[in-house]
Amino acid sequence: MDSTNTLKGIKVMIVDDSNTIRKSAEIFLKSSGCVVQSSEDGFEAMSKIVDDPPDIIFIDIVMPRLDGYQACMLIKKNPIYQSIPVIMLSSKDGLFDKAKGRIAGSDDYLTKPFTAEGLLSIIRKYAISCVA
Repeated sequence: MDSTNTLKGIKVMIVDDSNTIRKSAEIFLKSSGCVVQSSEDGFEAMSKIVDDPPDIIFIDIVMPRLDGYQACMLIKKNPIYQSIPVIMLSSKDGLFDKAKGRIAGSDDYLTKPFTAEGLLSIIRKYAISCVA
């Protein structure tokens, strides 16, 4: 695949309290040419978004301090950042969880554990226009 070229330079933020999830996403993404930012929770993510807005955000639902739903709502209510695609990450694949993510303003939903291809296909779907 030519994903190395098509995704080069896309800034992706991974927000998850699991170090394992952040590291595996980082490995998948960096090998495809993405620039990766990571945060342990919603609070840390918000300050990084203000300092250096990413092209796409993957955010875990269940986190300490500021959960994924709350962080997504804050991002989507801010006119400066509302156009950034926000993808909810969860180990739950239920209709209720997906609906709650949509209500919070998320653009899509990715179930954990995710594959490299699952992660990259969502980035292709949303972020290609950011760099083109």
